[in-house]
Amino acid sequence: MKALVGFARVFVGILFIFSGFVKLNDPVGFSYKLQEYFSPGVLDIPFLIPVALALAVILVIAEVMLGVTLLLGYLKKFTVWSLLLMIAFFTFLTFYSAYFNKVTDCGCFGDAIPLTPWQSFYKDVILSVLILILFFNQKYINPIFKPASHKWIVFVVFIGCLGFAYHVLMHLPAIDFRAYKVGANISEGMKMPADAKQAVYDYNWKFNVGGQEKIVTTQGAYPSVDGEFIEVNTEVVEEGYEPPIHDFSLQQGGEDFTEEILSTPKVLMVSAYNLSKSEKAGWSAIKDEIAAAQQKGYRVIGLSASGPNEISKIKDIYGIDIPFYFADETAIKTIVRSNPGLVTLEKGTIMQKLHWNDAEDLEIR
Repeated sequence: MKALVGFARVFVGILFIFSGFVKLNDPVGFSYKLQEYFSPGVLDIPFLIPVALALAVILVIAEVMLGVTLLLGYLKKFTVWSLLLMIAFFTFLTFYSAYFNKVTDCGCFGDAIPLTPWQSFYKDVILSVLILILFFNQKYINPIFKPASHKWIVFVVFIGCLGFAYHVLMHLPAIDFRAYKVGANISEGMKMPADAKQAVYDYNWKFNVGGQEKIVTTQGAYPSVDGEFIEVNTEVVEEGYEPPIHDFSLQQGGEDFTEEILSTPKVLMVSAYNLSKSEKAGWSAIKDEIAAAQQKGYRVIGLSASGPNEISKIKDIYGIDIPFYFADETAIKTIVRSNPGLVTLEKGTIMQKLHWNDAEDLEIR
C-alpha cells in the first residue's frame, strides 16, 4: 500500500502542476472556457461570467499549489481534502458536459492537449480513484524536506505563480499552443488532406405512419417509407478530421475577402472580438503603429464580431481609419489573447502577434 500511495502522490501531484501551469500560461483562454460552462445553455449561472477571469486565475494557481503541497507532504489533511473536493466537482462537470454534449473540450490542459468530453471524464475518474487512495492512507504521506522549509517553498511558488499570471495577462501567453501561433500559415491550416477521414452521421427520419410516429435511421439516403414525413435529425456517430483552423473567414458587405487578404504580401490585422468590451487604453496605444504600417504599405484591417454602430464609434473616438471585416468571435479570441491585439501577416503566414501593451515592439518592415 505504501508503494501505491507513493505512486498516486507523485502522479497526482505532477499532473495537477502540469495541468495548472498549462492553464496559468493562458488564463484568458481558460476564462473563455469557464464562460462557456457558466452560460445559460450549460450550467445556467451567467452571473459568474463577469468574474470568469478572476476565477480562472484563482483556480489554476490553486491547482498548481495543491500539486506542490502534495509532493512536499505539506498540510496533508488540507491538501487531500482540497484535492478530493476539487476532483469531485470537476468529475461532475466533465460527466455533465459529456453526457449532455454541452462543452466539446473541457479545457483541462488548455490548448496543449485537447480532450473530448468523455476522455476528460475518464481522466477525472482515474484521478478520483488515486485521490481516494491518498485520502484514506494519509499516514503514508511523509514530508520530503525538512518541515520548516515547506512554507518557504510554497510561498516562493505562490509568488512565482502570481508573477507569471500577471505577465501573461499584460502581454500574451509565454507558450502558444494554438493553431494561430507565429510561423503558422492560415491558408495551410484550413486545408483538408485528400485522404482525410470523413465524419459519419446517423440521419433519424421521423414519419407519421397511420397516425403513429415512426423513426427510420439511415446514413444519408432518404428512406422508402409509406407515410408522411415530419422531420429529420442528424447525430454524429464518428467524428471526422477537422483542420486545425476551421472557423476563420473575413466578411464585409456579404462578400468573402478571406482568400484575397491571405494572399496579400503585407497585412496588419487589428483584432478586437468585441469592440464594446475592448480596452480603451489599447486603442490609444496602437494608433501610431497603425499609421506607421499604413505608411510602409501594409494593408491594415480590423477584425471584429461587432456591428457597424460599434465600429463607427471606435473610428470616431480614436480617429482610426481602417476597414473592418466581420469574423467569428471565437476565432478572434483564439488568434490573439488581447482586445485589441495586433497580428502581422505575409501572404497568410503569421509573422508577429502582440498584446496592445507591446504595440511599440511591432516590427514594420
